[in-house]
Amino acid sequence: MDFNQQIIDTFRANGGEVNEPMRFGKSLVLVHVPKKDGSIRVAPLAAIEDGGAWHIVGSAGGSPKHPAWVFGLRRTEQVDIEVPGDPVRTLRAKVEELTGDERDALWARFKGMSSGFAEYEKTAEGRVFPIFRLSA
Repeated sequence: MDFNQQIIDTFRANGGEVNEPMRFGKSLVLVHVPKKDGSIRVAPLAAIEDGGAWHIVGSAGGSPKHPAWVFGLRRTEQVDIEVPGDPVRTLRAKVEELTGDERDALWARFKGMSSGFAEYEKTAEGRVFPIFRLSA
């Protein structure tokens, strides 16, 4: 079973809490990203909830290239997201890419959430990680 599918299955089976194979707790959402071919990819992504919206970052583990799902979100206005709860809830969410000070403030929060995000800056060759607000 691939790593992402294992995380997705654990998320859905445990009310959105994932502690194996990695310790995410309830800081993930599952984003149903539309692909160019019309299919949907479910991406488990680290998230920060704030004011009823979920924020996700296209870090791609510090790669110099954006993850493919970033382009899918940039092509659409709404996506379905699965959020932690008992049971896990599926919401229709508006997609908004953050810029400027608002983006920078959320990036600081992601780095505060996990030191791994700060480490990603070292390998991304100057790429600015996009941050999206997903609001129901």
